[in-house]
Amino acid sequence: MPMVRMPRLVIGLAAVLTALPAPVMGTLSATGAAVAESNGGVRVMPLGDSITDGFTVPGGYRIDLWRKLAAGGHRVDFVGSMSNGPASLGDHDHEGHSGLRIDEIDAGIVSRLRTHTPRTVLLHIGTNDVYQNPNGASSRLATLIDRITATSPEAEVFVATIIPLSGADATVRSFNAAIPGMVRTRAAAGRRVHLVDMYGALTTADLADGVHPSAAGYAKMATVWYDALRSVPGSLSDGTPGPAPVPRCSSP
Repeated sequence: MPMVRMPRLVIGLAAVLTALPAPVMGTLSATGAAVAESNGGVRVMPLGDSITDGFTVPGGYRIDLWRKLAAGGHRVDFVGSMSNGPASLGDHDHEGHSGLRIDEIDAGIVSRLRTHTPRTVLLHIGTNDVYQNPNGASSRLATLIDRITATSPEAEVFVATIIPLSGADATVRSFNAAIPGMVRTRAAAGRRVHLVDMYGALTTADLADGVHPSAAGYAKMATVWYDALRSVPGSLSDGTPGPAPVPRCSSP
């Protein structure tokens, strides 16, 4: 069974990496393709890197988000080419690719969107850029958002600021500072893009290894995602999309 790629961090984090547990493995078919699950609900694509995959806690924030959605009476179908998590997670599909930067997610996003046709996208990406190549990361994120909205114009796209990272707070803050403006500009142009303040919901105390959240940290992420989804009519509905959202965002 192939292993999910481990996040590629700079040499300065070697001490952290040596303490990391073995990479999470997905549920795969005999051909190597992720086994798709569907309950016929609203198609939601968790999109990002190892934090979306659930490194350190298989399933990550998707575990508690699924529970909250189910408890709230929402029928949701997580979609994506990857699959992992515990049996208690009702739907294991996602697009969390360990080790990938923004440009690497961007390179395959069109085919992924066309294959899985999400109604809603949950985007948390940029952590590997902070460690590997922070210069121009915000511009690359803007390009990715434009690619998503051009490919899936009716999808509700939730763009999160990235969570805190040990030893890189200034770089994280600099990257996050550009996100509210890029979301606001696109929302004003009628695109279905929404800001999610994930940075403000966690601290480095919520990290298991300085990079990836602990179970408690992932639970906090789930709460933020759930509140964001409920705040946007249509993001959890298969019906006709509502009117384009009124531009609204807050600083991380």
